[in-house]
Amino acid sequence: MVTAAVVRGELVRLAPGVWIAAASEFVGPDGAEVLYRKRSIAVATSARDRGVGTLSHQSAAALLGLGTLHPERGTVHLTKSSSSGGGFIRGHRHVHNGPLGRDEVAMEEGVRVTSVERTAVDVAMSGDFEQGLVVFDQALAQGADRNLMSAMVETRAGWPNVGVARRALDAADARAESVGESWSRAQMVLAGLPTPRLQHTFQTPGGDVRADFDWNGRLIGEFDGLQKYGRLLRPGEEPRDALVREKRREDALRAQGVMVIRWTWSTLERRELVDLLRPWLAKTGHPAA
Repeated sequence: MVTAAVVRGELVRLAPGVWIAAASEFVGPDGAEVLYRKRSIAVATSARDRGVGTLSHQSAAALLGLGTLHPERGTVHLTKSSSSGGGFIRGHRHVHNGPLGRDEVAMEEGVRVTSVERTAVDVAMSGDFEQGLVVFDQALAQGADRNLMSAMVETRAGWPNVGVARRALDAADARAESVGESWSRAQMVLAGLPTPRLQHTFQTPGGDVRADFDWNGRLIGEFDGLQKYGRLLRPGEEPRDALVREKRREDALRAQGVMVIRWTWSTLERRELVDLLRPWLAKTGHPAA
């Protein structure tokens, strides 16, 4: 009966012997995140894994609310401290083996997860520079201790990818407000573009404007994400209302001689951001671009 219900789309399997009723909240990208968190909790609390390991890496990031770049949601990650044997991948579980200090473990939604600092380091060590910068930005925005993360990275000297993680942490900034903004900056760093100022407030006749990025107050860069306009909504407004208001403020900035460039997630996916920025940086006095 359970198998038939799964085939009909009425049940979703979370872990061996654990199912949940299918629901609209599991649909779409946001729904996939909700389902992944539930699956991670189910695996961590199942009879097979209860008390054996601590949710870590991408699984811990999901429970802690750390945004990550291109997360792989098919695998639940756990870390165990054991002197016998190494880690293993079995089915949809990846069990990592390694030291885990008491101060590197927290409780979230009733299960053990690695701390924000440890989680960020684990994710960065297993990804590329862009993924590392994103997760370190996210961790710092949550109040993570940069020095503690740096110490964790240095204890892994000689490990694969430690140089990438170190560089990402050096470039991390708590002022980044979204994964898209962090990914944008990562692409700028890798291309050697001039370092932008983050979240500076400009005054205009129409009100204050806080820019995602700016270079010497002459060029502003804005990452346009759907969530951004959701954050800007006033009571009773639709996202379009916030968009119109932002466009008016942008016109006010241009009237003051400030150039404004916007890009979207698809710009980043297509790797078009650097070519978009270079000519405008050169026009506004950044020959290094």
